[in-house]
Amino acid sequence: MTPGTEIEPVGRATAPVTPAGASIVASRRRSAARRRGVSGTLAALGVVALAAAVVAPTGMALAEQPDADIETPFSLAVADTQDLTVTVSGATIEPVARGSFEVYVTPPPEPEPEPEPEVASAEESGSAPSGGGGPIFYTGGGAPAEWMAAAGIASGDWGYVDYIVSKESGWNPNATNSSSGACGLVQALPCSKVPGNGYDPVDNLRWANGYATGRYGSWGAAYDFWITNHWW
Repeated sequence: MTPGTEIEPVGRATAPVTPAGASIVASRRRSAARRRGVSGTLAALGVVALAAAVVAPTGMALAEQPDADIETPFSLAVADTQDLTVTVSGATIEPVARGSFEVYVTPPPEPEPEPEPEVASAEESGSAPSGGGGPIFYTGGGAPAEWMAAAGIASGDWGYVDYIVSKESGWNPNATNSSSGACGLVQALPCSKVPGNGYDPVDNLRWANGYATGRYGSWGAAYDFWITNHWW
């Protein structure tokens, strides 16, 4: 810019402000300020309401405490855990006192008793038992002829046998000599030499048949000896 060419600023004309115009401007300013105040109040209330909505559930959750008496698997496991105490000098384990319990053990089965052997009764054996281990007397039936035949004595010797037995015992199978202990039909002495039972007539006569033929040679010779000596 050269000297002498400066541009003079154009001055703006300022309209004069009348009292009525100033009143309108002031009124508008007050209205705008009231609107701003109401908007600020509403905004503040909105912030407070939002904060209350956020904080209220958390406060209620913090205020409500869980029930301490509720049992859970974890609480039961903790209660059942053994309490251990460890000292500085070593580990000392003190078991927690627990309730006692009993264990039932099934007993082993008892062995079955072995069956006892059957013992023939006196009626089946044809002899009468006596107490105290004494002689077993004969209780069966029969006749002299049946007994001699069962003992194997020849029928031709039955007369000799009948005479000797009639003199010795009177055909009483249970005849016993109280002084010598001779027993049975032929009075065997001692009675224990008769195989089987000395009081059984068949056993007694079977032994007598061997005795007569073995000592005297025959029943006839035994008969002759008895006639002479009155014993045999």
